Amino acid sequence: MRKLLNTLYVTTPEAYLSKDGMNVVISVKQQEVFRIPVINIEGIVTFGYMGASPGLMKLCADNGVSLTFLSPNGRFVSRVQGQTKGNVLLRKAQYRLADDEQWSLHVAKLFVAGKIQNYRNVLRRYIRDYGENADVEDAARALDIEKRDALRSVDRTELMGIEGRAANRYFSVFPYLILQQKADFPFAGRNRRPPKDAVNAMLSLVYTLLANDTAAALETVGLDPYVGFFHTLRPGRTSLALDVMEEMRAYLGDRFVLSLINKRQIAANDFLYQGEKGVVMTDKGRKVFLTAWQNRKKETIIHPYLNEKVPIGLLPYVQAMLLARYVRNDIDDYPVFLFK
Repeated sequence: MRKLLNTLYVTTPEAYLSKDGMNVVISVKQQEVFRIPVINIEGIVTFGYMGASPGLMKLCADNGVSLTFLSPNGRFVSRVQGQTKGNVLLRKAQYRLADDEQWSLHVAKLFVAGKIQNYRNVLRRYIRDYGENADVEDAARALDIEKRDALRSVDRTELMGIEGRAANRYFSVFPYLILQQKADFPFAGRNRRPPKDAVNAMLSLVYTLLANDTAAALETVGLDPYVGFFHTLRPGRTSLALDVMEEMRAYLGDRFVLSLINKRQIAANDFLYQGEKGVVMTDKGRKVFLTAWQNRKKETIIHPYLNEKVPIGLLPYVQAMLLARYVRNDIDDYPVFLFK
């Protein structure tokens, strides 16, 4: 099992990354402010445009450390990776299966059905913990139907329509799950590019972080994160990472954002409203968010398929490993991640 190391988040927009021996060095205005041995981290995520030295990029590539650049607002810019390694036979099988419409549809249906079931599980947990709510109950029942429809879909176009309806139904009752600070965190549905409210700003950021972790996990097991089975191929888009993260969005992303709000770990003054440019986190808010995200990833659960204790931060690696086994035909089907 892969060891869960730390991801280094560089939140200062003026920060520049370089190397000194086997150390990652962070400088602001040509003054060193932080350093860490590269062997102590598994990834670097930096918010800003100052960049990194070629030497630092090579250090990361040589040591299997992912290097991701986000804008100060948290939008994905690029990800630097080293020489492609892994099992060439596994990737050859992946490319062949990606061209097999029936095989791809089968896996895509599992990804989407798993996502919808986990949406439903979030709602059922709310009902179990806080009592009956007619709107939430109706949404949970509708999601159960959408999940079954997803598994019966005959092509990707139909499956995409079902996924969209399910997401709209789930997010229509999402405000009920915000139990604290309701006035400070209004939510009227998903919006993005740019997000128009604080809740959407946090959802977009956590999905970006999850997509990055999933892409790195797929690279680790030897799969190509750019060749997916559900999301269409597009230059520069990690389609397979977007596929695999579907089943983990509700558990790793949505519940995390709800927890930050409901536990009052984050507040309205941690966000800036910029009119048509949307909503962004303050430096303080981003640090609170990322610290809580790192702590969340260290928590452990019993994986429902492996029946082993696994740090939550390793779920993308576990699911990537299981998908690789299915692509190699080592297991009979892909065991989608479902939480109770």
